[in-house]
Amino acid sequence: MESSTKKILIGTSIFFTTMIIAVIGYWSAGWSLLEAVYMVVITIYGIGYGEVRPLDDPRLRLFTMGFIVTGCTSAVFVMGGFVQMIAEGEINKALGARRMNEGIKKLQQHAIICGFGRVGQILAAELTEAKTPFVIVDRDRERIAEAESLEYLVFIGDATEETTLSAVGISRASVLATVLPNDALNVFITLSARELNETIQIIARGECSSTKRKLIRSGANEVVMPAAVGATKIAHLITHRGDSLTSVFTFDETDERDRIEDAGICLQQIEIDTDSPHIGQSLAELESSLGHDLMFVLLKRIDGNSMTQPARSSLIEEGDSIVFLSHEPVDEIDLFESFESILN
Repeated sequence: MESSTKKILIGTSIFFTTMIIAVIGYWSAGWSLLEAVYMVVITIYGIGYGEVRPLDDPRLRLFTMGFIVTGCTSAVFVMGGFVQMIAEGEINKALGARRMNEGIKKLQQHAIICGFGRVGQILAAELTEAKTPFVIVDRDRERIAEAESLEYLVFIGDATEETTLSAVGISRASVLATVLPNDALNVFITLSARELNETIQIIARGECSSTKRKLIRSGANEVVMPAAVGATKIAHLITHRGDSLTSVFTFDETDERDRIEDAGICLQQIEIDTDSPHIGQSLAELESSLGHDLMFVLLKRIDGNSMTQPARSSLIEEGDSIVFLSHEPVDEIDLFESFESILN
């Protein structure tokens, strides 16, 4: 079948070519240019006002008949192309949805990923590499379209609704990962999933430390906090990669920093100068005053002593350098440029 786009282009070309030839034909017959254009317009659109001039010449009548047939046929051809384009889009959409649903129905002992944000995208890529079957649930059509382009099984819907979880085969699934950036939604999804499948393993993402207990009580088997994981990894790299923090991010595993950033985490540093209002505060009080959830990675004293993953009760002193993770940039914080000075 000829493509709808090609059909529209061919029909449009014939239509306008016919109109131009018709104008030239009437003009050659002695009509003025305006009369010729007017005759073509009222004829091709079927207005029926009557001829501008009498068509006594049989040749001109035959010319007009050919013009009407060709012009109307090309117009119908163009309209048919548009109808075909609409129909093909709807049919392909329906067939694609059917194929997707059939694929989901065949899944057994699969994983369900709730949310296709940055964490969900990383998770999907890892499961694909491990050849683990999974389906992605998200209510954002753009994210679902992106997942479809990667040939993932997807389902557009709200993962907090039981009907959505049932549609992606939660009764047959072995694990559900809810990785939305909203803790409340993750708790709600965990509750719904546990009610629908008592044996499924549930892994939930948590942003705040206080949410971990709620997720566990809601039925989550494991709670993963990206900030905590990132802090542990960075602290390990710092303590095992020598004295230069720059070298930490230039060794062979260069994708570690990208993975941390892809998970929506910012690695940042703050210097405590002489007139800093944070002197004498604990790290917990610093977090409260900055108004962000922080995961402290490194505390370096002015005398050169350093503590990785310092206790939140640690008091801040003049000249301290503090490295921490947060989910968004904090005012007055420098990024990687000055990190090397921390460990020198």
